[in-house]
Amino acid sequence: MSLNMKDSLQTSILNDETIDFAHYWQVFKRNLGRISLLAILFTVLVGLIVMRMTPIYSTTASLLIESQPANVMSIEEVYKSDTTRKDYMRTQYQIIQSRQVAARAVDELDLANDPVFMPPSDGEKSVITQAKNFVMDNLPFIEKTEKTPLSEEDRMERRRQAAINKLMKSIDVSLVENTQVINITATSDSPRLAAAIATTMGDVYVENYLSAKVEMTTKATSFLTESMDGLRDKLQTAERDLSQFYEKNQLVNLSNGVVGLAAEELEQLSDQLLKAQTTLKQNRTIYEQTQRNGADYGALARLPEVLNHANIQSVRRQEAEAMSRVSELSKVFGPMHPQMIAANAELTSVRDTLQTQIRDLISSITTQYRASQERVATLQTEVSDAKSEYRKLSNLENTRRALQREVDINQQLYNSMFTRLKETSEMGGFESANARVLDPAPVPNNPTAPNKTLLIVAAFVASFGFGVLLAFVLEAMNSGVRSVDDVEKKLGQRMLGLIPLIHGKRRQDMDLRAFFDNKFHQFSESVRTLRTSLSLINLERQNQAILVTSSVPKEGKTTVSVNLSFALGQLDKTILIDADLRRPVVGKRFNVPNYQPGLSNLIMKTHSLRECVVHDEQSGIDIICAGSIPSNPQELLDGDGFKALINHLKKEYKYVVVDTAPTQAVSDAMVVSKSCDSVIYVVRADSTSEKMIKNGLGRFLQVGHRVDGVVLNQVDLRKSDVSQRYGGFYDQYGYNTN
Repeated sequence: MSLNMKDSLQTSILNDETIDFAHYWQVFKRNLGRISLLAILFTVLVGLIVMRMTPIYSTTASLLIESQPANVMSIEEVYKSDTTRKDYMRTQYQIIQSRQVAARAVDELDLANDPVFMPPSDGEKSVITQAKNFVMDNLPFIEKTEKTPLSEEDRMERRRQAAINKLMKSIDVSLVENTQVINITATSDSPRLAAAIATTMGDVYVENYLSAKVEMTTKATSFLTESMDGLRDKLQTAERDLSQFYEKNQLVNLSNGVVGLAAEELEQLSDQLLKAQTTLKQNRTIYEQTQRNGADYGALARLPEVLNHANIQSVRRQEAEAMSRVSELSKVFGPMHPQMIAANAELTSVRDTLQTQIRDLISSITTQYRASQERVATLQTEVSDAKSEYRKLSNLENTRRALQREVDINQQLYNSMFTRLKETSEMGGFESANARVLDPAPVPNNPTAPNKTLLIVAAFVASFGFGVLLAFVLEAMNSGVRSVDDVEKKLGQRMLGLIPLIHGKRRQDMDLRAFFDNKFHQFSESVRTLRTSLSLINLERQNQAILVTSSVPKEGKTTVSVNLSFALGQLDKTILIDADLRRPVVGKRFNVPNYQPGLSNLIMKTHSLRECVVHDEQSGIDIICAGSIPSNPQELLDGDGFKALINHLKKEYKYVVVDTAPTQAVSDAMVVSKSCDSVIYVVRADSTSEKMIKNGLGRFLQVGHRVDGVVLNQVDLRKSDVSQRYGGFYDQYGYNTN
């Protein structure tokens, strides 16, 4: 893709994405009359309805919800509410809107029988009811049920329920932000009734709260009385069980430390047993050592327990002294010396004493071991007995505590319930409201609805906006070609010219000579512009054969052909050929007789060219009418005769303008285009659909002939948006042609 093609494509995309405000402004201007008419009619209709509407009055009563209700003694605990919580305020908000409060307000104001609040019916059935009854009566497959007549009481109840429903819809409750104030707004046809409803709703809410408290107190008293009987029976049963426990176990009182003394005694015995067991272990060790050594006094004397004994140590010292004396004397005296004999005798005596002491000590150890065994056995028996006694006393104490606890709990509950019952009975007649009416609702002087001025203005604005929206929607849904942009974007064709619409009488053709009339100078200039555009496209050609066609009839292709011929005739020699051999109109426009030979006669060579050519004196152009209507016009135009005729005329004339049949009706135009140099496609503005035009243009592409451009015909310049772009088509500067 070349750089120029890329730039062209990018420019096209940007143009598509740009919002054309001028186009929308033209659409608005073109439909302004219709939009205004729609807005005025709708506003008038709304105004008539608003004027007949019944005025509605609204007024507001303020209700203050107390954040801290009066606390009288402790009875508030029976029906206490935490009014500082947000959900409490929301709850009161819902209670005010409840059906119960509304029903009490209806009964207090007797709204069910109020002719203003509940106007009596006139006995006429609504259209919907009549239609429903008609369908029920005329459809046999629908089961018909007989209506049971209502009693007077039932009718009154229904009317009361209807009044309650209407009252709930006519009030609005709002909580003032960051306050404890609730506004009750009532709406009614009567200002006095609206004020009465708003104030009464607040009073009824307060009374309803007090009634609920009294009812709750009564229920609490009844509940406490019933609960007292049950608690009294439970307390008596618990006291009886405790008394039987004492009698059965022959107990006086276990709560004065009896169990503690038993525990202390058990602990002391356990300590003694532990010490006795320790002593027994020590004696058993010494006893076992003495038993292993038997009568060996030397081995027994070496035992630590023997060596460390005080008596043994004293005898050992005496023995050492005696041995020392014998040793000293033996160095001086002989064995038979009296002193030696005395010293030996003393040593022998000391050793005998040592054996005797050892023997006595061993005997004492054995006796002590036996005593330790007996002590441990005795203490174990005493500890076992103490444990049994302690367990028995503990079980009795636990049972006593459970029974005593049951008595205490029942006694506390009974005392508390008795106190509450006395308080509730004493305070049964005390009423403490949680709310009060802060400001009663005043009687309004002016209605709040409907705001007639606002409704009428809103109706006009809404209808005007809807009209604008509808105009844009219809514009978007329009599949026709209306502007130059439509020709370029929708059809993808060049815009050769734009022919304005000449306003005249309906069902009357435009004046044939309008091109030469100064009154239609805009039309003349548009045709000259078409002539200039066509000449610039075919500069390289000396003589031109120009084909003019359209998609369907009544698009003005013949008018374009005739006036283009007039414009070309001002430049050079021009001839106009009517090639529509099925419905020819050129001869009729120029008042040529029907018997005048024409194109079909020339092709079939029944007449000469001079006989078939008609000269128009005023415009200076020549005309060849359709001539005799043949039975096979397409075959006649597709023959060599027509092509030869066109080639001959191109030699005689500078311009040859050929008016052909529409492309969607027959294929004559495609056949004729083979012999022509240029193809002009006429499109009636805002009439022919885009799809049909593209289909017609596509047929020329199928036969390999290009279309030079499109002529947008019958453009209403008063509604079109091309005036600002193509000012040459308008008389903006007082320009005209003489």
